[in-house]
Amino acid sequence: MNESTAASENFSQAELDKFGALANRWWDEQGPQKALHALNPVRLEYVRQRVSLTGARVLDVGCGGGLLSEALARAGAQVTAIDLAPELIKVARLHRLESGVQVDYQLRPVESLAEEMPGQFDAVTCMEMLEHVPDPAAIIAACAQLLKPGGRLFLSTLNRTPAAFALAIVGAEYIARLLPTGTHHYQDFIKPAELAAWLRAAGLQLEDVSGLAYEPWRERARLSSRTDVNYLACAVKA
Repeated sequence: MNESTAASENFSQAELDKFGALANRWWDEQGPQKALHALNPVRLEYVRQRVSLTGARVLDVGCGGGLLSEALARAGAQVTAIDLAPELIKVARLHRLESGVQVDYQLRPVESLAEEMPGQFDAVTCMEMLEHVPDPAAIIAACAQLLKPGGRLFLSTLNRTPAAFALAIVGAEYIARLLPTGTHHYQDFIKPAELAAWLRAAGLQLEDVSGLAYEPWRERARLSSRTDVNYLACAVKA
């Protein structure tokens, strides 16, 4: 199998269809992506504290409808954003017309972009995506290839713990109905030690792991010392 074939197959069509079906309400703060709207300011601030965004070249991998992409651009970054769901890229581009925030949205896999633009980005973000792809390590390797020396990769995902199963699946999907049923699959959650190993293999050094707590009763999120459910990570390219 050649690299282009491998890249084209590192996705789940069922996952793309699932999120593509949510595209039309992606920017609805009270819609199915309500939790993402609450998480977004915390994710942006986590990046902004570690990278000077003014004029920085930033890539948002798995950008969805563009929530973080636009926030990064508003903070001064030159943002390229990629996703494999055509419906999401369409919605992101339509919202760009409404907001006037300039983001270069592309429908393409990160692996092909890494072949074309190695070492071109000051920062790469990949939020809430790794648990939805067949080969997360390959995504991380491609992100590392895209970074300049000294550049940083920012990730967020879910820990594979009983607490994450209870809160992110049973609580959020079945009891509180904060997320559509079937959004997550427990076996695809990622332990921080597994993530750290993939980062090392890609030539990146893990700098930080911080918990990300969502408080639905307040419609907000915050950083936390608890990493047993949702967590953010930052790694640097030597």
